Amino acid sequence: MTRASRPLLASLALALALAACDRVAPPAQAPAPQTSGPIVAAPVGGGAPDSFAPIVKRVSPAVVSIDTLAVGGDDIVGGLPPGLGVVPVRRGAGSGFIISADGFVVTNNHVVEGAQQIVVALADGRQFPARLVGRDPPTDLAVLKIDAANLPYVSFAGSALPEVGDWVVAVGNPFGLGGTATAGIVSAHGREIGEAYVSYLQIDAPINSGNSGGPSFDLQGRVVGVNTAIFSPTGGSVGIGFAIPSDLAESVTRQLIRSGRVTRGYLGVGIADLTPALAYRLGVGGQRGAVIAGVAPGGPAAGALRPGDVVTAVGGEAITGAGGLTRAIAGAQPGSQLVLSVLRDGRRQEVTIRVARRPENLPQ
Repeated sequence: MTRASRPLLASLALALALAACDRVAPPAQAPAPQTSGPIVAAPVGGGAPDSFAPIVKRVSPAVVSIDTLAVGGDDIVGGLPPGLGVVPVRRGAGSGFIISADGFVVTNNHVVEGAQQIVVALADGRQFPARLVGRDPPTDLAVLKIDAANLPYVSFAGSALPEVGDWVVAVGNPFGLGGTATAGIVSAHGREIGEAYVSYLQIDAPINSGNSGGPSFDLQGRVVGVNTAIFSPTGGSVGIGFAIPSDLAESVTRQLIRSGRVTRGYLGVGIADLTPALAYRLGVGGQRGAVIAGVAPGGPAAGALRPGDVVTAVGGEAITGAGGLTRAIAGAQPGSQLVLSVLRDGRRQEVTIRVARRPENLPQ
């Protein structure tokens, strides 16, 4: 399916081109089914490997292509004028990967959002109708289930994230061309591209339209990121891609499998970045953190925080911006207590607040 790109740096004329595609690859002939088991390639030492082939051969059986079909709706690309008796249809394609022998599949939310039919195609040519287990628009993640057994699968790297400069291998379905592998390095951690709940890995392994939801692997064959977006003036890869880090992806995936939704913490505050100009006006020049812009009456933070408070740390972990504070609150378990380091009227103090569950009807 198609999702419109959004401009991120207008001054640079760049657009955020989310990797989804309208082209659907033709079905392949099915060879013998793959055998079950976790896929972990042997580590490659000594810097750059002579070849990525051993890793690609090990992990590719667990990477899938996802075809979707949506019928009706005003946002259908190529929709027909009313009164012709024809229902508009939208087709799309993306990528995903199997994380269990019994058929749980991870992909991006925007790949399957709005789809009435979802088909998962394995690397060996087999195709299965898929059921949507759950999706989480704030992180752009979704989990599907196919009825199959003894499937090859891959595992998340969890918190063992690669360092900047480490190799990554991306496998996916760009432009409907399933089973495509590309390689590059991790270019940066902690990229903020306008999504409050995700701090992205930046990679230069080429990913394009259709790679959405596909995995990036380290040299041990572990999933280090879920490929989601690119910076591009043209819609094609220019070497700047973004992946959801594996620790966040694994946490969200587990919750979706368990309950079909994601539970987040809530304090009932509005949050803004502490810009240099705002820091100067608040008398905290040179500080980094996030500003409390508003407090919901009767919310968990009412009486504990006030507009103009500057939060510099949560639980001893430094906060450098609004995104970091949003993620710290969202990641807290409802019912737990958060200790916030706050600058108020030029004085530093600790504020303890009991976290509530974020209401599902709040805008993301």
